Amino acid sequence: MVGGTASSSASSSASGEAKPTGELARPAPATRPRKAKRTPGELVFDILVYSALIVFTFICLFPFLNTLANAFSSSTAIQTGKVLLWPVEFQVGSMKMILADSSVMRSLFVTVFLTVVGTTLNLLFTIITAYPLSRRDLKGRGIFMRFMVVTMLFSGGMIPLFLVVKSLHLLDTLWALIIPGLISAFNVIIMKSFFQTIPDELREASVMDGCGNMRYLIRIVLPLSGASLATIGLFYAVGHWNAYFGAVLYINDPDLLTLQAKLRNILLLSQMDTSLEQMTMESKFTVIQESLKAAVIVVATVPILIVYPFLQKYFVKGSMLGSVKG
Repeated sequence: MVGGTASSSASSSASGEAKPTGELARPAPATRPRKAKRTPGELVFDILVYSALIVFTFICLFPFLNTLANAFSSSTAIQTGKVLLWPVEFQVGSMKMILADSSVMRSLFVTVFLTVVGTTLNLLFTIITAYPLSRRDLKGRGIFMRFMVVTMLFSGGMIPLFLVVKSLHLLDTLWALIIPGLISAFNVIIMKSFFQTIPDELREASVMDGCGNMRYLIRIVLPLSGASLATIGLFYAVGHWNAYFGAVLYINDPDLLTLQAKLRNILLLSQMDTSLEQMTMESKFTVIQESLKAAVIVVATVPILIVYPFLQKYFVKGSMLGSVKG
């Protein structure tokens, strides 16, 4: 430092510029560490890894891109096999037909209702289950946790569950799709672990200020658990949106079919409902069945794809914070 000041003074006197006395020498700018040169073997390994990732990504995206292209392609292009990754002879007849079908729109409404109400109730019961289990002063907490873990390893099976739902008179109601899966033990454990990361000092300070358990949970714990709540909510929402087996098992009323169950009927039975059959013959000739199937898949998939990017930033953070401790 002293040498730097002396050299600076010498250089300034030599150039004839006057500098204020007592000025400290500026530290030398930090130099970036040089990257280690990769060996040919490492370059080949990176190329193989990136190539494998590109191929895997293409394999995952290909079915959806092909379905999207079929939904907006003409019947002639689909029949001749010209449609691959982008629409050929672009048309929106299939999408118009699906959106004009009252039964598909009714199934879409049922699915939206099931997703919103079911996810809300799932989050509510998961929170009120996970929060007491996260408290170390809860007596018998270990026993309750063991009971919950057992349900993750063993289940009664499909027939006992169907008999339970039938005995509760839930058949042909949407509650049959909500109540049996109201609480997920896996999500409760994640939420409990996240609640345990909140310092106990916050609760002690709140108690000293006269805050009760419920007020502490609502005013302090939940606002600090946004990432975990968003992640668990996304788990439940995607599960409700894609669930079809419960609707096939418990629902016989066609007006209560979910969108996925309706999609399954269209794909497996290869027939549309009566409203589509009542369309004019001219419209039927413009759109073929494959295009209709693709349009239904797009209608069933796009909404959840729109929601996912808004919650994606919480997804990794919430999962990691809640899963560090078991």
